[in-house]
Amino acid sequence: QLQLVESGGGMVQAGGSLRLSCAASGRAFSSYTMGWFRQAPGKEREFVARISWNGGRTYYADSVKGRFTISRDNAKNTVYLQMDSLKPEDTAVYYCAADTERTPRWGPAAYDYWGQGTQVTVSS
Repeated sequence: QLQLVESGGGMVQAGGSLRLSCAASGRAFSSYTMGWFRQAPGKEREFVARISWNGGRTYYADSVKGRFTISRDNAKNTVYLQMDSLKPEDTAVYYCAADTERTPRWGPAAYDYWGQGTQVTVSS
C-alpha cells in the first residue's frame, strides 16, 4: 500500500510558477514509477509527466514540455512538479500517482495509487 498526499497548489497569474509536491508513505517508494496527471472541469484526466523509479528517465505531455519539470527525492519519499510559464489552460486539479510497472505507460488506468489532488488556478 502507498498513500500519496499532494500540496503546493494555488492561484497564480499567467507566466508565474508553482511547485507541487507529493509526499508518499508506505512501503518502498523508490520502487514505484511516479506520475502527475491533471483534470480540468468537464474534461478527462490527462497525463502530464512521469519519472522512473530512480529519476533517470522523465516523460512529458507535449502541452507542458519545456515548461514543467518532474523530479523525485527517494530519501524524502517525495515527487515534485515544477511548473513555470503557467498558462490559463493549465488550470486543473493536479494528481500524483504511482505505477508498479517500469515500462512507460500513459493512461490513468495504468496507475495503482492516487493522491487526493491539489487545485491549480492560472488567471490571465
